[in-house]
Amino acid sequence: MSDRPGERAPTEEKPRLKEYEGEGITVTFEPRRCLHATECVRGLPEVFDLSRRPWVQPDAADPGLVAEVIRRCPSGALQYHPAEAGAEPPDSPTSVRRTPSGQLVLRGDLLVTGPHGERHETRVMLCGCGASANQPYCDHSGPCAEPDDDDADRR
Repeated sequence: MSDRPGERAPTEEKPRLKEYEGEGITVTFEPRRCLHATECVRGLPEVFDLSRRPWVQPDAADPGLVAEVIRRCPSGALQYHPAEAGAEPPDSPTSVRRTPSGQLVLRGDLLVTGPHGERHETRVMLCGCGASANQPYCDHSGPCAEPDDDDADRR
């Protein structure tokens, strides 16, 4: 634990990535980065259904539609790899937005450095308060995590 009351100690656990392979698209999911914005389950419930296992079924919709819904994921917990292209293309130009409570939402061709080295990213939500146990990513554990920060209309 951390020395400060109410603050979680950072973990050194290596990020766990789950992969769901489909015919035209592969979906990856990093549970520790999920901020439960529900863009996926609201956008394509036939693909993303928390009540079944596996909860992601990439072939339940057109690969282009699956990619479109995944790109709504603000944290980057969900990503995709098209069968023909290899990797999710980054937004261009790169954009940075600070939420009203201080988190940084970045989209573009990103190189993020954390406890496990450098990672190429296309979408991230970075901690703005320093309380996240998943640094540099936000995990909604600190004061910079307000429920309305996940509102898609404000992005």
